[in-house]
Amino acid sequence: MNSKTKWNTKHTERVNDLSESAPNPRLKKLNAYLKGGQALDLACGLGGNSLFLAHMDYKVQAIDISDVAINYLQEQATKNNLNIHPRVCDLTEMNNLQWQPSSFDLVIITYYLDRTLFPIMKTIINENGYFFMETFSHSPETENQGVSTKYKLQPNELLAEFGNWKVLYFEENEQEGRQTIFCQKQ
Repeated sequence: MNSKTKWNTKHTERVNDLSESAPNPRLKKLNAYLKGGQALDLACGLGGNSLFLAHMDYKVQAIDISDVAINYLQEQATKNNLNIHPRVCDLTEMNNLQWQPSSFDLVIITYYLDRTLFPIMKTIINENGYFFMETFSHSPETENQGVSTKYKLQPNELLAEFGNWKVLYFEENEQEGRQTIFCQKQ
């Protein structure tokens, strides 16, 4: 089964069980920093983060491989009259997306890891813009959770990768097997 089919199947199941797509709880707690502008939500899934950001006065570009997820998000954006522009794209083919340097005030990625995106993120975020990422990390507590080690961060990997940015929030939660960073480009 290819990635698109896998995610379409997962998102179809989620849409059927969903009343509303929720934002990441740690992103939501950072709302004091979220003042609106241009945002990019990569691997947006059903768009909980995109919907939240649109309510925070962001114009959101939302990208996901799943047309089921993108169609759901488009319906939600239209129904709620939100400034969200969802589109289907395989992030492993990022060269199809032509973003200019310093195009975004905020970029978020949750539970998707492709390390080749890090240099792109550093280029497309404005000076003083923000980056939020949360995804799986190596942890003895969660080694058998079904996520390939290829898609797990090493200890402190996000701190090392964005160490020259102003780190406003970082957490490495071993019990949950995740790393979260919120940082500002300097």
